[in-house]
Amino acid sequence: MQMTIAEAIHRFEELLSTLDHAYWESANIERKDALFDVISIFALELRELAKLSVEDHYLTYEPISTGARNVQLKLQNMHKQLDAWSIRSTTINNLRLQLPQVTNALAPST
Repeated sequence: MQMTIAEAIHRFEELLSTLDHAYWESANIERKDALFDVISIFALELRELAKLSVEDHYLTYEPISTGARNVQLKLQNMHKQLDAWSIRSTTINNLRLQLPQVTNALAPST
């Protein structure tokens, strides 16, 4: 699914907020590690996108950082494991909605 840079920024910011909630709600250290890794990847991608001119925000989004280009598998695995996580249902529901959207946004263009 193609989206503009502006849409990608919006989705990434929403996902970062939800991942932050999941990080603090999780008691499992391995899960916290995985969440921190993904949070770091999207924080870097957003920093790179912030360097672009606002005039370019209508252009089609393409991942900039190496981490963003390679994070899809991590997001898919995270989505599959959500039922095993003991975090608030609101956070789980938000992740169920946001993870597929972001994964699709990161898919290579055809």
